[in-house]
Amino acid sequence: MPESALFQPIEVGGLRLENRIVIAPMCQYSAEDGCMTDWHMMHLGQLSHSGAGVLTIEATAVTPEGRISQGDVGLWDDRTEAAMGRVLQGLRRWSAMPVAIQLSHAGRKGSSDLPWRGGAQVPPDQPGGWRPLAPSPMPITPGTAESVAIDADGLTRIRTAFADAARRAARLGIDAIQLHAAHGYLLHSFLSPLSNQRTDAYGGSIENRMRFPLEVFDAVREAFPAERPVTVRVSATDWVEGGWDLEQTLAFARALEARGCAAIHVSTGGLDPRQNIPVAPGYQVPFARRVKQEVSIPVVAVGMVTEPEHAEAIIATGDADMVALARAILYDPRWPWHAAARLQASVRTPPQFWRSQPPGLRGLFRTS
Repeated sequence: MPESALFQPIEVGGLRLENRIVIAPMCQYSAEDGCMTDWHMMHLGQLSHSGAGVLTIEATAVTPEGRISQGDVGLWDDRTEAAMGRVLQGLRRWSAMPVAIQLSHAGRKGSSDLPWRGGAQVPPDQPGGWRPLAPSPMPITPGTAESVAIDADGLTRIRTAFADAARRAARLGIDAIQLHAAHGYLLHSFLSPLSNQRTDAYGGSIENRMRFPLEVFDAVREAFPAERPVTVRVSATDWVEGGWDLEQTLAFARALEARGCAAIHVSTGGLDPRQNIPVAPGYQVPFARRVKQEVSIPVVAVGMVTEPEHAEAIIATGDADMVALARAILYDPRWPWHAAARLQASVRTPPQFWRSQPPGLRGLFRTS
């Protein structure tokens, strides 16, 4: 059998990954006032032994009102930094897997209830609710509270908050940052003409709509050590007529690459409830393929990639450079082990697990 493409190493902005499997950021809604808890120690700890190339910490708010819900992780003060540091110390004692973090501001999707309680937006006058911030004073769905349009001082505060969170991430020894500019959250909502109806320098033309996300990228890139990568997650289309689309994504990708972005993670949707998504295995891969044709930096594909052979084909055919897993690895935290077994590859695994290696799969586990 030919050597697996999925299990070949790759370098992302100076960070070497042992394989092309990315653990995508996955919100757990289990923080307390922005602070990571023992849940995160257990959740991230098991994933740190999965054999993936890199582990990405869930969407981490740069301000309290930048959270999706009250249960979101934050990195905006000394308390949230210390709580994350405790979890990272536990991970690093037993795992050498690189750790990235997704820095985010929820924008008009903030003030939401926990998903298992329905996830509806909590009114600002109710416990756990606040007025969300956005490019324009529009509700996320009809009947919900109108967002507060961010003024010039607010833009400065949020840019500064992203940079401050990047400095905290650097102090914690985090290996890479991903900026969340997808799924309808704040940076994506500046990009899309559906949610950005400003008439100042941050609205109207695509150049104006890209301005704030690019300013945030520049601030984070300057604040984070130059030898560690900063990447961006994008929604390549809103799946709504007249919204953000692939051609605009390509322009954004080119601008990011010119500013030193180390990789682009290509997702779709999440901004508008009218979205009409043709969901099927690999439905987002064509967008990653097109972005990869436009830039020279690595591109990550994501979305309903559940089988090792499918992930292998995405890399082997050049559709993307890496494949990100979210729900699939929540369901099967040893997905990379099983993929390596099926593709006749190997994964780095702590010796405590060696006894689990099935007969006939000698060489599946390694320590370096």
